[in-house]
Amino acid sequence: MSDSTPARTEALVLDVWCELQCPDCRTALDDVRALRDRYGDRLELRLRHFPLEKHQHAFAAAQAAEEALEQGKGWAYVEAVLGRVEELDRTGEPFLVEVARELGLDAEEFDTALIDGRHILVVDADQAEGKAIGVSGTPTYVIDGERLDGGKSQEGLRARIVEIVDRLLAGRSSGAA
Repeated sequence: MSDSTPARTEALVLDVWCELQCPDCRTALDDVRALRDRYGDRLELRLRHFPLEKHQHAFAAAQAAEEALEQGKGWAYVEAVLGRVEELDRTGEPFLVEVARELGLDAEEFDTALIDGRHILVVDADQAEGKAIGVSGTPTYVIDGERLDGGKSQEGLRARIVEIVDRLLAGRSSGAA
């Protein structure tokens, strides 16, 4: 890179610890969309999996979300599944494959991925990391090392995230290298 080429600033990362069978995570989608609209590519929303034992299909749904990420429609898939949590509750894995089909993804590959378990390690690693940093419910957010727990209440979380992101972005633009 030449001296006259400005360095590209990396996006801030907001880890979104989520579970696709969680009604609270469905409610949190409004916050996720608002943050995406407000910050665009300055804030990377990174899906992290934290399947809860009380939800029978959560682990399979996390694996399916990983397959959707691999096929290029991760967040679209997450939003589609969360928008129909009750169907996932009732029908399980066939629903996960059907959502993939509806989004134009390779549904047969989803089915195969759920059978062969190719995404299990990613889901297990996310869950282990979540436990290690104190995630106990979903949704939970982590930004700049700060954990914000939405599992009990989401009230005020978006405002707190905005406050942190705005502070971090202001620090970047004020000449902090």
